[in-house]
Amino acid sequence: MTKSEGKKRIVVKVGTSTLTHSTGKMNIARLAKLVSVLSDLKNAGHEIVLVSSGAIAVGAVKLGFKEKPKTTQGLQASAAVGQCELMFLYDKLFSEYGVVVSQLLFSADTLENDEEKHHLIDTFNQLLEYDSLPIVNENDSVYVEELLNGDNDCLSANVARLIEADMLILLTDTDGLYDDNPAENRNAKLISRVDKINDDIFAIAGGASEKGTGGFLTKVKAAKIATDCGIPVVVMNGEKPTSIYKVLDGQSIGTYFSAKGE
Repeated sequence: MTKSEGKKRIVVKVGTSTLTHSTGKMNIARLAKLVSVLSDLKNAGHEIVLVSSGAIAVGAVKLGFKEKPKTTQGLQASAAVGQCELMFLYDKLFSEYGVVVSQLLFSADTLENDEEKHHLIDTFNQLLEYDSLPIVNENDSVYVEELLNGDNDCLSANVARLIEADMLILLTDTDGLYDDNPAENRNAKLISRVDKINDDIFAIAGGASEKGTGGFLTKVKAAKIATDCGIPVVVMNGEKPTSIYKVLDGQSIGTYFSAKGE
């Protein structure tokens, strides 16, 4: 994939726990701030791709459910409703900054099919050439495996690999990877840099987020996919999207997974 000279290509993934309040409803203030930051980065000359979770949670709320559905059919329906709501909000907020958004829904199966993958690359290429900001999510209303496993982290890593991104940033509800569970151990320390993802790192990363379906384990898996392809990864707290500026300035924010050969 051809990159525009002087630009950085950045994939940003935002999780459900970052996008929503504890009530399950959308955190509009945080979403608006994230949109303003990503729009500003585009103005600075960067190419941005956003991988966004949250469709199921948003859809469940809009359908009046008090909790996330437990049936596959209920999850699929919630995803279908929620994806419309998500894109409506993204389109409305990004349009305030003159940013044209686009939607790409696909599954891991697409990346296993050479012809489909080639078409997907062409679409990303053309959208970025047109200065659009692609918003990516799994096609949860059709592909059940991704729906149940909730692995947008690895999807974002595969997108980064596909478009030969310069960096992958994973926004989550924690400050990064700790050497122990900070909810249970007050003395747990943040690991600011990981140069090699081995079995010890995978062991440390066990656990799951309450509102999302993934956890830190999927983030480490995603980091492994990206860093093996030469793409550095930062896992950071999405509470303050403006911290993305600090990441791009080279400051130590969250956990930095160095690219292979770095």
